[in-house]
Amino acid sequence: MPYRYLLFLLLSLLAHRGLADDGYRLWLKYDQLPEASQRKAALRNARFIAVPANASATLQTAARELQTGLQALLGQAVPVGEARGKGGILLTVAPDPALGREGYRVTTQDGNIRISGPTDAGVLYGSFALLRHLQTGQSLAGINLSSQPKIQYRLLNHWDNPNGTVERGYAGSSIWKWQELPEVLDPRYQDYARANASIGINGVVLNNVNASPRLLTAEYLRKVAALAGVMRPYGIRVYLSVFWAAPKVLGGLPTSDPLDPQVKRWWAAKMDEIYRAVPDFGGFVVKANSEGEPGPQDYGRNHAQGANMLAEALGQHDGIVMWRAFVYKADGSGDRFKEAYQEFQPLDGQFNPKVLVQVKNGPIDFQAREPFHPLFGKMPRTPLVLEVQLTQEYLGFATHLVYLAPLIKECLEADTHAKGPGSTVAKVVDGSLDQHRISGIAGVANIGADRNWTGHPMGQANWYAFGRLAWDHTLPAKAIAQEWTQMTLTQEPKAAATIVALLEQSRSIYVRYTTPMGLHHIMGQTLHYGPEPWLAKSARPDWTAVYYHRADAEGLGFDRTAQGSNALSLYYPPVQQQWGTLATCPLNYLLWFHHVPWDYKLSTGRTLWNELTTRYYTGADSVQWMQQQWAQVQPAVDPALHADVTARLHVQQREALWWRDACVLYFQSIARRPLPPGLPPPTRTLADIKEQVDTYQLR
Repeated sequence: MPYRYLLFLLLSLLAHRGLADDGYRLWLKYDQLPEASQRKAALRNARFIAVPANASATLQTAARELQTGLQALLGQAVPVGEARGKGGILLTVAPDPALGREGYRVTTQDGNIRISGPTDAGVLYGSFALLRHLQTGQSLAGINLSSQPKIQYRLLNHWDNPNGTVERGYAGSSIWKWQELPEVLDPRYQDYARANASIGINGVVLNNVNASPRLLTAEYLRKVAALAGVMRPYGIRVYLSVFWAAPKVLGGLPTSDPLDPQVKRWWAAKMDEIYRAVPDFGGFVVKANSEGEPGPQDYGRNHAQGANMLAEALGQHDGIVMWRAFVYKADGSGDRFKEAYQEFQPLDGQFNPKVLVQVKNGPIDFQAREPFHPLFGKMPRTPLVLEVQLTQEYLGFATHLVYLAPLIKECLEADTHAKGPGSTVAKVVDGSLDQHRISGIAGVANIGADRNWTGHPMGQANWYAFGRLAWDHTLPAKAIAQEWTQMTLTQEPKAAATIVALLEQSRSIYVRYTTPMGLHHIMGQTLHYGPEPWLAKSARPDWTAVYYHRADAEGLGFDRTAQGSNALSLYYPPVQQQWGTLATCPLNYLLWFHHVPWDYKLSTGRTLWNELTTRYYTGADSVQWMQQQWAQVQPAVDPALHADVTARLHVQQREALWWRDACVLYFQSIARRPLPPGLPPPTRTLADIKEQVDTYQLR
């Protein structure tokens, strides 16, 4: 038997003997099915795995994964080779126009299960779908599955640096060991590829958007090629973030002007060099003229001219350019909400067919709740990539349990009304609204070198959920949570239901004790850790908290109506009508768009002040509910994993109280109103809390 398979069996055996689950196996644990009758029934349909004699590396990968998973789940050997009559699993590549390029079918035909797809990658995805079917307690008898991805480019964006650090990373150092590459290939790379393929992710951006030019050198392209070789059998292409000024820094040119002929030639030659090293290279992500990064505006050019130059340099190579729309000028009298729209919307229709504009889910920066970005629906001639953040930069790092599928779904299901009701962000992103031939979605990875990959064990659910939603954005957040819980934590029905309910509520709980009712960007500066709503001075005005909450003696919130910044006018009229008045604006978005008097009575029957403070208190109290729910599932969850999450929930409770007290005391100092009856005052002073916050600003 292959060494890797023997190692897997040993690890599985040790796991079954009660050793701690360290989280490394993610949702691919393949623990033996608990019921003997269940295993026996499945074995009748999995006596062998048949692959064509000339199977590609990807088909062989599919067969190997099936064999590994089935043998562990069923507790018996499942050989790979030629078909042996009936009761086996056949892997076949066959044309099927209804499945697109990467879709699959898993059906029962002539006594065998047939996993088919128009490409090898489709068969691989179908193989993982069969294993997921078994892992979640379903029968192989009469199995009939079919699916195809709704979005073409489904990418993880790593904000990893060549020195091994990870920007906004909370799960240890980078998994890429650049100094050891290309000779040493950490086995973790393959396990990373397996995990991504199992949820349909087909692209990986290896490095930080605040890019180093080092990744474009010949020295590092050899390393990139080595990683690409690991990813390739799993249907994954590698991409790079590029440093705009590379022609000057690496090429010695006097300029990086995208219209300069020398610059164009330099990039064209670099493209050829990259594709010689990595023939299936995917393309580029570009952060330009944003937060100090260089870009085409340094030379009086616009974003389309910069993106198009790179796209033209790609020539006949099969690659794309994803140009980020995260741009905003330092303007204390303006509104950062509008900046990206003002720079990009006028450029609609001017981008090369190989260019996609990458837009964050909301108009500011990955806040715990944001309205959908106004560019969605307003650039019909340009394909837009939805960018979401899985690493919890603004959602409690790796100490707060926050399931992000509801956040992502909230954006995807938002109605832009671009072509009438039902013109959702999802339809913009998947290209169906405007008939784009290419589409994309990107998740900023929460992955690091920690043994369990994500720091917080429950953070794995966000990686999993992103992949599942990237494949099919119609999947309910609850259903995804159920899959992940059964595959990763427990199949005991009552415990699984309790964990799913906890996951479903976690994001709304976090919002309540940090930024209720549309408050945003009031976290600690620099680290973005903890609360700092009093922050009034920073390197630029739109990095402060007071810029966003606008608290004064009269009320709270940023007026973005026609009487204020008029950012609301960037949306279509039905959205403006819904969010445009105090009476119609949903409470979750109220302070995003309105400066509301402290004593204004809301639909809840409470005044703004009373509702705000009540949400802070009930949010912090709800973390105790989370602790209680988690305690109930202890008998059904691995002891070490349960203890890890328990400890993190204690941290979360402490920090929820920190957020509550900081925000209530600070806003009370401005509102000058007593707490509602029944809410006990904090036991510490605002000065005490400010001192604690200042501790985290020290170098």
